[in-house]
Amino acid sequence: MSELVTMARPYAAAVFKRAKETGTAGQWSDVLEFMSGVMVSEEVSKIIGNPKVGKPQLLSLLQEIFQDRLAGEMGNFLKLLVTNNRLSLVPSIAKLFEAYKAEEEGYIEVEVCTAYGFSEETQQAFAEKLEKALSKKIHMNVTQDSSLIGGVLVRAGDRVIDGSIRGQLQHMQKSLQ
Repeated sequence: MSELVTMARPYAAAVFKRAKETGTAGQWSDVLEFMSGVMVSEEVSKIIGNPKVGKPQLLSLLQEIFQDRLAGEMGNFLKLLVTNNRLSLVPSIAKLFEAYKAEEEGYIEVEVCTAYGFSEETQQAFAEKLEKALSKKIHMNVTQDSSLIGGVLVRAGDRVIDGSIRGQLQHMQKSLQ
């Protein structure tokens, strides 16, 4: 996984730099999200991994799938990825691009996993506390996972805050061994 991120980083950085220069970060964000969804689909993954499918056929197929979404530089980016056999990096490129964009715009994407759903008031209060703790504006995505038993698990960039009962039990188990 980290190898994919390492290989994807130069592509994401170059795309982000160009998006900043041209003021098209929003368009790139949408295109990369769509490309990522297409690349992880089972049908397209099989075609990409098939050695019998040549690069020209693959490029033609992908251009047909993306149709009008990839104009100009975005189309050239797709050609570059096909030529360099880097289509598998698209989900990582998209994720890194969003991280660069968030950093530039002064917010951070935060994944919050709870054992039980948040009420609207609780979610708002929790978001305010996270903003203070992280010293940044946040975009919070909340999911529910009953295996946490209780509490929350927060992922903000490279930072992980495990306030779940499951995490505390695992920590206790390690310290007892």
